[in-house]
Amino acid sequence: MDFLTGLKISSSGMAANKKRMGAISSNIANAQTTRTAEGGPYRKKEVVFGAEPARETFSEMLEGELGENAQTVQATEVISTDKPPVLKYEPNNPEANEQGYVAYPDINMMEEMANMIATSRAYEANLAAFNTTKSMALKSLEIGNK
Repeated sequence: MDFLTGLKISSSGMAANKKRMGAISSNIANAQTTRTAEGGPYRKKEVVFGAEPARETFSEMLEGELGENAQTVQATEVISTDKPPVLKYEPNNPEANEQGYVAYPDINMMEEMANMIATSRAYEANLAAFNTTKSMALKSLEIGNK
């Protein structure tokens, strides 16, 4: 694998984790949102990751220049979960139904914080791989100039 492919794979991982972090942040910010523009409580968002070959041109694909295992990660879509809302008895709340229950999003803050830490660590790992690849490329240029 060449340096540019290594950089491309690491940067795709950082971009995908940035998108996941945005979804997690949205979940945390809207954990108490009982009414949205679509109607009903906020729906938890999740990011779906997918892999694509780390090839850019058709000729690279034909020649098989890169190994079959070199793939980039892509955040293919952001989906809203279909978990039912959590009903809490709050008869004085203006959002309460006829029985006095308010529908809140089914968002577990501990789970979201754990996901945020895992996503942060994955981003940091991709950043470390990116910086290591960059350092190797710079060192190889230094060797070539001597």
